[in-house]
Amino acid sequence: MTTQIEIKVPDIGDFSDIPVIEVLVAVGDSVEAEQSLLTLESDKAMMEVPAPLAGVITELRVEVGDTVSEDQVVAVLEAEEATEAEPAKSPATPVETQAPAPAPAAATPAPAPQPAAKGAKPTPPSTGSRQSPPVPMDANATLPANIPYASPAVRRFARELGADLLQVAGSGRGGRIVREDVTAFVKSILTGAARPASGGLGFDLPPQPKVNFSRYGDIEVQAISKIQKVSGAYLHRNWVSIPHVTQNDLADITDMEIYRKATAKERGIKLTPLVFLIKATVAALKEFPTFNASLDATRENLVLKKFFHIGIAVDTPDGLVVPVIRDCDQKDIFQLATELGEMSARARAGKLKPIEMQGGCFSISSLGGIGGTSFTPIINAPEVAILGVSRSSMQPKWDGEAFEPRMMLPLCLSYDHRVIDGANGARFTRYLATCLEDLGNMGL
Repeated sequence: MTTQIEIKVPDIGDFSDIPVIEVLVAVGDSVEAEQSLLTLESDKAMMEVPAPLAGVITELRVEVGDTVSEDQVVAVLEAEEATEAEPAKSPATPVETQAPAPAPAAATPAPAPQPAAKGAKPTPPSTGSRQSPPVPMDANATLPANIPYASPAVRRFARELGADLLQVAGSGRGGRIVREDVTAFVKSILTGAARPASGGLGFDLPPQPKVNFSRYGDIEVQAISKIQKVSGAYLHRNWVSIPHVTQNDLADITDMEIYRKATAKERGIKLTPLVFLIKATVAALKEFPTFNASLDATRENLVLKKFFHIGIAVDTPDGLVVPVIRDCDQKDIFQLATELGEMSARARAGKLKPIEMQGGCFSISSLGGIGGTSFTPIINAPEVAILGVSRSSMQPKWDGEAFEPRMMLPLCLSYDHRVIDGANGARFTRYLATCLEDLGNMGL
């Protein structure tokens, strides 16, 4: 006989409406006890919802993008021999309870592993004292023969950071590698406390030099923000793992600026050049679909996206964040202006939800309000390109007979050279410039 078990969201502290970022199983899948079923991510942490017992998933009540709260039922499990299984650590409510079978003679339980002291370095498990339980296979992963004991979500997180899980010591139950172990490992590499086998480059890198700067004068030590810590690891990974090429161009935005200022005054709204850049970018992505794509996990296929979600880099007191404005092709410049203002305000107040920073197709980083003539923005993987914009300036432009003053906007496009060649990079920036020069090209 079997038992139907309702799997609920466990204790998640004071949080509610936590986004579901991964659904790791489907209806009909057989799962092991403690196998991860869902991954949730708040603005401060990521957590998994495990199967309380071995069995078969008979119902899933959530999808990626849904939000859940504590004690919400997310799935139903048909448990196998539920009465003999170890009690689950996550809350599970039986829907139908069968008469218990006679209990077998109890074996002497192994001592429960003690949690590591706060701040202590993870200690690798003794390979001779336990047998690693089955690890669920991630469909996007190619695992080595010596499979690390980690969930699919953690393995994916490690791949994003370029961390070799075979070098990471697990601090979870039974030596399980958790997200914090991966973060600590990457941090140790970046600070020079440890080195990967090959530095990810095919050769060993020398350790970061340790310098006592106080020997040379007065100093002040200031901790970097959490956002800088997290984004630093991502930026480092993207810079060393993606072959960047930056294409520069100039767009004549004289007419656009006249239209923008007149329309803003007429409507009584704040209308920044950034909304025109978003519309022009959408037009260019439609013309060049490979820029609206991502390499899949095998790096042998391109995933071409039919939607247009644009990430906008926002400078906040704690560091750079990239909220995503969705379906930009379906919104006019006034809708985009309103949404951009609201999202930027939430970003600076630290109130963005994780889902609002996910799913982007292409990113724009504008330094026009600060200055500069050009720069090389770092691609926001898994995207394949990012547009950087510097400050516009009045410059003389030859019209065939004489020079005339025109407002010129510097465009800096960084792209993944594995996906995009130089000719298409130049074509994209030129097409983008023509859209800004002639508003009819972007449907205005």
